[in-house]
Amino acid sequence: MTGPTPLPPPTRAEYCVLACAEAWRDGGEVLAAAMAPVSSFGARLAKRSFAPELLLTDGEAMLVDLDGQVEGWLPYRRHLTMVTGGKRHVMMGASQIDRYGNQNISCIGDWSRPSRQLLGVRGAPVNTLNNPVSYWVPKHSPRVFVERVDMVSGVGHDRAAAAGVGRFHRIPRVVSDLGVFDFETPDRSMRLASLHPGVTVDQVRRATGFDLAVGDDVPYTREPTAEELRLIREVIDPHGMRDREVRV
Repeated sequence: MTGPTPLPPPTRAEYCVLACAEAWRDGGEVLAAAMAPVSSFGARLAKRSFAPELLLTDGEAMLVDLDGQVEGWLPYRRHLTMVTGGKRHVMMGASQIDRYGNQNISCIGDWSRPSRQLLGVRGAPVNTLNNPVSYWVPKHSPRVFVERVDMVSGVGHDRAAAAGVGRFHRIPRVVSDLGVFDFETPDRSMRLASLHPGVTVDQVRRATGFDLAVGDDVPYTREPTAEELRLIREVIDPHGMRDREVRV
């Protein structure tokens, strides 16, 4: 007799989903606002596994359960109340991000005459000053991880401290296709917290446009459990959208 067929090993995209999910661990009953497929899959994985109290939104005006069924009403004014009250943990994208977590989604180049116009500042300043904000970057490169952002949309640690508005400012983590990053350093600059399996420290350094804090023994991003892999592959993302966002 033969045993069950072993599962294929986790892909880079699946490590990214898992790393995004971990951003909401021990966060309590807060609204998970994710802005991209992989980060959204991470929020759903967190709720299905270790954060059942997490609230999910349809992105418009409703709170939804794991099957997408409406659980409650969340009009825009109530959403803003949650933002200003710190009851939301958003995972935004970043066209640029620097060593202190300043984020840019507004423009590339001089803001008075940019070479490229992006989304605009949107709600990034309020997000970063009132509730936890993490970031998901699907393609780690020196064009994204820069020495200095061209315009500050989301507020980083250095600017929050200089302005005296750091009381509720928190950037739990940055997740990219290469690894996980935090700001657990004396000057609150970005640190390599874990590498996704198959990635090297030198690879991360070459893809980063500033001197990144790196410890002597950087761990790998934890392995997903068999149940977490099943949820990702069969329930949360059966059509494999994660592999279109994370291309290795």
